[in-house]
Amino acid sequence: MANIQYYDVILKPIITERSMSAMGEKKYTFLVHPEANKTMIKEAVEKMFDGTKVKSVHTMNQAGKKKRRGMIYGKTAKTKKAIVALTEESKDIEIFEGL
Repeated sequence: MANIQYYDVILKPIITERSMSAMGEKKYTFLVHPEANKTMIKEAVEKMFDGTKVKSVHTMNQAGKKKRRGMIYGKTAKTKKAIVALTEESKDIEIFEGL
């Protein structure tokens, strides 16, 4: 496994209708590094966003899709998503404010 620092774990937030509705329950969805585990994701969220306390982390691997360009077939890159649930007394994550 590569030496992954906490700032390399979270790649970007996922903004969809389903993830936005889950924010009312303090659940946030992120695209994370494919080799990151739940412990690394929890540590990265608590270090990057002040005042947050993670209750649980759910991860899911997404296989790459088959794509075709002319007669050549290929695959897109595989990705990993994480749904992070915060405790009730923790602060909200600021990047999702105003959305």
